[in-house]
Amino acid sequence: MLRPIPDTSIFDLRLAQRGRRLNKLCAALCSPAERDAFKRDEEAFMSRFGLTDAEKDLIRKRDFQGLIDAGTNIYYLLKIGSATGNGLYKMGAQMRGETYEQFLATRNMRGAV
Repeated sequence: MLRPIPDTSIFDLRLAQRGRRLNKLCAALCSPAERDAFKRDEEAFMSRFGLTDAEKDLIRKRDFQGLIDAGTNIYYLLKIGSATGNGLYKMGAQMRGETYEQFLATRNMRGAV
């Protein structure tokens, strides 16, 4: 039996099923041509995957925690981050409710970006 971990999402079958449309969109972003299509017209790109209005809004707002809660696999989430110019640390800062600079101050690596 899975036990909840505070402030942590457990990616299980239930969450994977909920996020299937988002994860299909993210999988497409593995292709350079698809990333270009996303950057050219996000709305048209999102419409190809049958996203709900709420799912589209999460992408529009770059709400990375909301995307996780909606069932986006963390590894696929990096594809959206990359396509939108949001690296892992910027996404982490947003998820923790910190500025990028505040988040960097908690890292132990010199020159980490």
